[in-house]
Amino acid sequence: MSKTSNIDRQREHQANERTFLAWLRTSIALIGFGFALARFGLFLRQLSSTLTQQESVPHPVFNSENLGVSLVIFGIVTIALAAWRYNQVFWQIERGDYQPKRFTVWLMTGFVIFFGLLSLPMLFVRDRFFTNPSKIPIQPQSRNWR
Repeated sequence: MSKTSNIDRQREHQANERTFLAWLRTSIALIGFGFALARFGLFLRQLSSTLTQQESVPHPVFNSENLGVSLVIFGIVTIALAAWRYNQVFWQIERGDYQPKRFTVWLMTGFVIFFGLLSLPMLFVRDRFFTNPSKIPIQPQSRNWR
């Protein structure tokens, strides 16, 4: 093996590692965004209950908690997919028969579009469709420390 081909192989492995790290950063962002979305929805519901003195009940399916948990799960799956793809490309580089595949790119693009479309109704019709305030006012709780 010549020194030039060894350097090229090293560059290919480094590019593969950079690609893996980019997928890893994306998955961490998905997990973080999902966690923040789920907790922020809970915060908004608590804030609404405090200000209006009426308990708001979220929609059983279309709510920020479910979307947030879905994004966390998607981020975990992304990490697993990135590790699998990294290992697959590693051995293709070692054998010298690397074949680029666009399937994972299209798959991830489709999922991100899907989750983005799921979040749109929460932005536009949140007050009319996703909350159902009950008519029972929240009773203030006493703060007896003794």
